[in-house]
Amino acid sequence: IQQLNSIGFIWNSLGNAWMKSFDQLRSYKAQNGHCNVSENDEGNKSLGQWVNDQRNLYKKNALRSDRIQQLNSIGFIWNSLGNAWMKSFDQLRSYKAQNGHCNVSENDEGNKSLGQWVNDQRNLYKKNAL
Repeated sequence: IQQLNSIGFIWNSLGNAWMKSFDQLRSYKAQNGHCNVSENDEGNKSLGQWVNDQRNLYKKNALRSDRIQQLNSIGFIWNSLGNAWMKSFDQLRSYKAQNGHCNVSENDEGNKSLGQWVNDQRNLYKKNAL
């Protein structure tokens, strides 16, 4: 054991892999200001998949509490869809404060994505799916 330890032998390779991914996520956040790595990000596909895996494990109550704490410590968002919805809602609130209404057009060059989101909310409401 001493000889293996003397050359930096890693006894728990899975734990080491998790920490490497966590460190990559910490670096990603330092550069981008958030932890929402997309699986579609060509430069960070594996990290995006790892982030998605952590969310799925969390939903299944299969993620160790120490790892949950570590992810929480860097501002990890467990429900990325809920977080995105709240950001759009906050944008709509700001839009209403400036314009006095919530009728954001998809043709408004400065607010195209917000207009699309508003339209999506109306369609979901009509389908009773909001």
